[in-house]
Amino acid sequence: MARSTETFNKKEREKKRQKKSQDKKEKALDRKASATKGKSLEDMMAYIDEYGNITSTPPDPSRKLKVNSQDIQIAVPKQENIVEDIVRTGIVAFFNEAKGYGFIKDMQTQESIFVHANSLSEPIKENNKVTFEVEPGQKGPTAVRVKISR
Repeated sequence: MARSTETFNKKEREKKRQKKSQDKKEKALDRKASATKGKSLEDMMAYIDEYGNITSTPPDPSRKLKVNSQDIQIAVPKQENIVEDIVRTGIVAFFNEAKGYGFIKDMQTQESIFVHANSLSEPIKENNKVTFEVEPGQKGPTAVRVKISR
């Protein structure tokens, strides 16, 4: 007696293929049955309510909000020029005379600003009250034209 050449795996794959084919045919029949050509435009319209949900009913005109087109900002608003004091005051928090640099703590913003010995008009020491101007440096703001305030 000869054995069947169809193994269990082959039979299972064939069953799956036939089931898939049957499902595809059923879906096609459902689409044909439910498709109603000739729907009116009103039946096909979808509306969005005031909460952003899609509905089939048109919105209530009494709830409509008036929006002024001038109030809509398309780009980032222009930044207004902030007038800063050109001359600032601060206290020398750290200064290394050997290496020629230090940091000044700004009295207004409380930030530490780098200072180099080349931008000093007179020698300074730690805890001195100074006046200075700020310019952008290589690694951040740098104090220039530093003078001891009296």
